[in-house]
Amino acid sequence: MTRLSDQNEYHIRYSQQDDLPPLKEWLSHKEVQRWYPISMEKDREIMAKNWIGFSRYAAGLTAVYKGEPVGIATLFLMPYRKLIHHCLFYFIVNPQYVGGGVGTSLIRNITHLGKNYFHLEKLHIEVYEGCPGISLLIKEGYHEVFRQEHFIKESDGTYLARIVYETLFNAEEIPRSIDGK
Repeated sequence: MTRLSDQNEYHIRYSQQDDLPPLKEWLSHKEVQRWYPISMEKDREIMAKNWIGFSRYAAGLTAVYKGEPVGIATLFLMPYRKLIHHCLFYFIVNPQYVGGGVGTSLIRNITHLGKNYFHLEKLHIEVYEGCPGISLLIKEGYHEVFRQEHFIKESDGTYLARIVYETLFNAEEIPRSIDGK
């Protein structure tokens, strides 16, 4: 099977304000909503505007297939001098294209952007227990540094843990487990 990310009509570009409508659309899909801390339309609107707002700093990347956005990854840059050496990022893939290499491509490219353009020392991503993106993060060298049980309460009363993964750009500093061993 040919992966979408291997197609000639696939490329990555910097995100732009015009990417807001597809981002809002993807965040409204029930299977996608579960992996983000939003539940109401107003929350989706605020999150999407904040997310795409970092495009003005060239901190977002959009995966494009046949001229249409199919995924977005964004660095949420820190405004404080003491914290500019690291940041959180999010990524999302249009549900129609999950499994086509878009997520892997976005993670690789946003990691490269953070390290080489913004000169970050580390990147973090917050995900929720069971998120399908976890396997991609691990494959790309991210490791779990924090887990908070019972963080998200689902509508059926079950709970999901919040898990923070990170990658450090100086390999000598990367702990191999949460306790540093």
